[in-house]
Amino acid sequence: MSDFWRNWLTIWCVAVILFGATLLAGGIPATAGPVMMLLDQLNGAAPLEITPALYFANGVLGGVSVGWGVGTLGAIRVAIDLGDQGARLWRWTAAGVVTWFVTDSTLSVTTGFGFNVIPNTLFLITFFVPMLATGALKR
Repeated sequence: MSDFWRNWLTIWCVAVILFGATLLAGGIPATAGPVMMLLDQLNGAAPLEITPALYFANGVLGGVSVGWGVGTLGAIRVAIDLGDQGARLWRWTAAGVVTWFVTDSTLSVTTGFGFNVIPNTLFLITFFVPMLATGALKR
């Protein structure tokens, strides 16, 4: 894999980690402003209900997102190092991204936060661009 695509995927993972850190901050009332503004935008016309459970959910999701970003970055680095031997790891990593997309987007729509499907779709596309460009999933 070229340095360009390796850097692309590294930036993708760092974006996941940074978004997770932002969600973590959303678990603390004093630092939750950016996450609450985002949720308010994704919520559409309904008023956002800010509760202790929302702070808790933001914090937990932040931790999960940071862990997902770190784990995915590690998997990608190992898959790159393995070359053609890393095909299964690429496919499992891609399966994880697709699973996130389907479950997160479905839950977003069913809970009234359907606008969240837009950034989810962009994130999915930016993951699969290097997969298609490099043939990583075909090896």
